[in-house]
Amino acid sequence: MTYNYKTKGTCSSQISFEIEDGKVKNVAFTGGCNGNLKAIAKLVEGMDADKVITLLSGNTCGFKNTSCADQLAAALKEAIGA
Repeated sequence: MTYNYKTKGTCSSQISFEIEDGKVKNVAFTGGCNGNLKAIAKLVEGMDADKVITLLSGNTCGFKNTSCADQLAAALKEAIGA
């Protein structure tokens, strides 16, 4: 199943991803810093969703109280009901 999450407070506007057997797959960001977000997607590919949430929750970007990484963690929390 593909999840689509509308981000809040970031340059990216949406994150799509899949969770298969608890593992994060096929992360794609719409908008934002293209190179950095492609790197994040590659780094979390195949990781346990819980691990990604732990690693990325609370990361901020500049003066913002969130970041694209933090929004990915929020999206995963919502998807797994954490």
